[in-house]
Amino acid sequence: MNTATATSTGAAVRRHRTAEVDNLAVASFLLGLPGLLLFNIVLGPLAITLGTLALVRGTHRRGRALLGIALGIAALVILAVTTATSHGVLWQIGD
Repeated sequence: MNTATATSTGAAVRRHRTAEVDNLAVASFLLGLPGLLLFNIVLGPLAITLGTLALVRGTHRRGRALLGIALGIAALVILAVTTATSHGVLWQIGD
C-alpha cells in the first residue's frame, strides 16, 4: 500500500466516523422531541446518553446534541412533575 492510498483510506475512515457521530447528535434530538410527550421514561435518558456520546466523540453538530440533551432532561422533568401531581397515577381507566 502506498502513501497516497493510506492517506485517502484514513480520510475516508475519518469522514465515516464523523458522519456516525453527527448521526448520534441528530438521533439524540429526534428521540428527545417525542420524549416530551410519549415514553419519556425511556426516550429521555436515551436522548441524554446519545447527546453526551456525540459531544464526547466530537460531533460537528454540537447544537443538535445539546438540544437533544436539553429535551431529554425536560422529558424527565415532565415525567417527575406529572407523577408527583397525579400521585403516581398517569392513566386512570374508569373510576
